[in-house]
Amino acid sequence: MSVLSWSDIVLLVTMLSAAIAPFLWAQYSKTSVALATVLSLLLVSFVQFTESIFGGYAMSHSWLIDFLGIKPSIMTDPLESYRMVTAVWLHADWFHVLLNILVVALVGVPLEQRLGARRWMIVYFLGFMGGNIAWIISHPESSTPAIGASGAAFGVLGAYMACWPEDKIEFPLLFLIRAWPVWLIVFVRLGLEVLHIYELQSATAGQSNVAHMAHLGGFFLVYLLARPLARGAPSPLDETTEVSGMGRSVAMREHAMSRMGSLEDDPWTLAGKPLHGTAARILSRLREEGDELETRRAWLEELSENTICPICDGEIVTELNGEICRLKCTHSDSHLNWP
Repeated sequence: MSVLSWSDIVLLVTMLSAAIAPFLWAQYSKTSVALATVLSLLLVSFVQFTESIFGGYAMSHSWLIDFLGIKPSIMTDPLESYRMVTAVWLHADWFHVLLNILVVALVGVPLEQRLGARRWMIVYFLGFMGGNIAWIISHPESSTPAIGASGAAFGVLGAYMACWPEDKIEFPLLFLIRAWPVWLIVFVRLGLEVLHIYELQSATAGQSNVAHMAHLGGFFLVYLLARPLARGAPSPLDETTEVSGMGRSVAMREHAMSRMGSLEDDPWTLAGKPLHGTAARILSRLREEGDELETRRAWLEELSENTICPICDGEIVTELNGEICRLKCTHSDSHLNWP
C-alpha cells in the first residue's frame, strides 16, 4: 500500500464501497443476494471502466488488474492472499462482465430460491475459490493476473446440477431463449469449456486469455460439496418442478408458507401470563391476518415492541429464517421461539 497515491487509495475505497453496498442493502431489505451480487459486479465494473477511461487505457490493462488480480507465481506469499477475493470483482471488459452476470442472474436467482440466501453465498464463495485454486495449481509459474467471477458463475451451475438438475430455467442457449433443463445448460457450457481446453492443449486453437481451468475448478468443487450443503435448504434435494421464473417463485413462496408455525396457542397464555390491552389486540389481529408471510411478519414485529418474554420478562425480537419470521427472546432461544 505504501506505493499507492492518495488518488489510488480513494479509488480502491470507492470500489470496495461499490462491492459491499448492494449486499448491505440486501441484508437490510431482505432481498435477493443473487441480484445483489449482480449489482455489485456491475458497480465495480463501472468504477473500473471509469478509471480506465480517465487513465486512457483499456479495462484489461488497468493497474488495478495488476494489484488485485490472481498471480499464481506469488500466491505462496500470505500477504498476497487478498487477491483470492479481490480478483473476483474485476473483469477484462464489459462482455466479460455480462457473460458472468447472465449466469448469476438467470441461474443464481432460482438457485437462491431453492437453497436460501446463506447457502447461496457459500456456493458463490466456494465457486470463486475453487476457480482460483484450480488456476494457481494449473499455472503455478504464471505472473499474468487472472480476474473475473467466472469460477463463481460455474460454481452456481455446479450446485444446481448436483441438487436439482431437472429444473427448467429461462436461459439463452443454442441461439434460443427458452426454459431449458439445468442438465442441458450445464452439458453445453461445460462441454464447450472442455473443448476449448482440448484445443489449447493440442495447439489447434492458438493462444487464449480465458482461464478455462478456473471455470472447471469452480464447477467441480461446488458440484462435489453442494448436496451436503443443501441438506435442510428450503427445497428438498432432487425435488423436480416443471415451472420456471415466476412460477418457481410462487412455488417457493407456497413452500415457505407451509413451514409457518401455528398461531393457535401462544406462549404467554401457556405460561399463565395472558396478554392484555394493546398486546392482546395485536395478537388477535395476528391470528386474523397472519396467514400471509408479509402480514405475519408485520404483526410479529408490532407484537415484539409491545410485550416481553413470558419466561424471563426480557426483551423479545423478530428473527427471519429465509422468509419465515419468528419471535425470539434475547436471553435464550429456549425461552421463546414462536410461532
